[in-house]
Amino acid sequence: MDYHSPYFFGYLLGLIHLLGIVAALHALFTVRTAQGAIAWAMPLFFIPYLTLIPYLVFGARSFYAYIKARRQANQEMHVAMANLNWRPWVEEALTARESQSYVALRAMPKLGRMPCLANNQVKLLINGKATFDAIFAAIEKAQDVVLVQFFIIHDDTLGKALQELLLRKAAEGVKVFVLYDRVGSHALPASYSQVLREGGVQIHAFATRRGWFNRFQVNFRNHRKIVVVDGLLGFIGGHNVGDEYLGAHPHLSPWRDTHVQIGGPVLACLQESFAEDWYWATRQLPPLILPDTYPDNGVLCQALASGPADPQETCSLFFLEAIHSATRRVWITSPYFIPDEAVFAALRLAVLRGVDVRVLIPSRPDHRIVYAASSLFAFEAVRAGVRMFRYQPGFLHQKVVLVDDDVSAIGSANLDNRSFRLNFEITLLTVDRAFADQVEHMLNDDFEQSREITAEDSRDTHRLQQLGMRIARLISPIL
Repeated sequence: MDYHSPYFFGYLLGLIHLLGIVAALHALFTVRTAQGAIAWAMPLFFIPYLTLIPYLVFGARSFYAYIKARRQANQEMHVAMANLNWRPWVEEALTARESQSYVALRAMPKLGRMPCLANNQVKLLINGKATFDAIFAAIEKAQDVVLVQFFIIHDDTLGKALQELLLRKAAEGVKVFVLYDRVGSHALPASYSQVLREGGVQIHAFATRRGWFNRFQVNFRNHRKIVVVDGLLGFIGGHNVGDEYLGAHPHLSPWRDTHVQIGGPVLACLQESFAEDWYWATRQLPPLILPDTYPDNGVLCQALASGPADPQETCSLFFLEAIHSATRRVWITSPYFIPDEAVFAALRLAVLRGVDVRVLIPSRPDHRIVYAASSLFAFEAVRAGVRMFRYQPGFLHQKVVLVDDDVSAIGSANLDNRSFRLNFEITLLTVDRAFADQVEHMLNDDFEQSREITAEDSRDTHRLQQLGMRIARLISPIL
């Protein structure tokens, strides 16, 4: 074939345009929002030679294998429940439906595919030392199974301490399973995992590149942070494994984050979420442990696992339901404030209803483009009547929602499009006045160390900075 012939270039351009049409049709059928579908379909149709590769990296999605993993994990969980004393687990689900506070969140029973369960024990873990002291102490006492999942694991002082502990427990005969995100932990050397494997620890990376359409995909990530020890004690929240989460990063220190320690029947749901992700990565299921009995009293909890494999946008719908249900207050802390139109409208409506709406965001950037986009949304929120605060001492990374007097949520989900539609996330919803009081006290301490954003801040922003913010907002759907 004459590669210099004009016919060859004509055929090549024709092939690229044909592929562009196919990709445009794929976008129309798979992208969830009309704006996103148009944003991809139009360039793919008219200039495919510029947009085909970006679409393969950032746009294409197919998670049929993950959905199969979910079904398999559910089946395994049901078998485990049938082999154990599963009646308390079901009875607590029925009890949960009778809570008046939970009834206020009317969509939650159907939105969350995992049930709301009573009789759980929860403990607030504020900042890295409290979090990792508790996690390491729980793993130290493990007898049977340890499940560990983080978005980021670094091969630094904290990462090596975790590695040493897991190797020691594996040598004692404990089954240890470690899952990390391939993109989030891209800097993790292969030697770190190899040492764990040689010591009997099962460790794998979670990647969303299974399947032909996902082969080049790096945009979807598993952002969950889950630790479950012997089915008795669990942890979720905002921390990853890295020295910066203990305040060792000079530019971002002191690092402000929140985790929660959990005991009770809701741990079955955390194990189920881990099992789904593990099956996706390995095509095997880890052991799932359900105790025979549960305590007689405790906190009402629901684990909300969300991700791009869901039939609906579970994470964004949770934020919408939480904001719409508020009658007195809704306080939100998030390192990234890039709400979509629906969530932003819900915040504005809450203000108009007389609800105390506050959002706490960082004063220091860890990602400058995201920070710029967040700043523009913050200025617009202030004009709409939302009270916006910037945390002053260090970088704020916690993801917390407090609604009215007794509803709180702590987990891995940020208030941005990536958590809404691109990341696999997990959040623990709690309905309990005493625990909500603890969360309120924690957030009041944070607000006291923050500066409120005013309308003058927007007017004092330089024109070039405003231009940069608006350009950052244009690419906010993939930030």
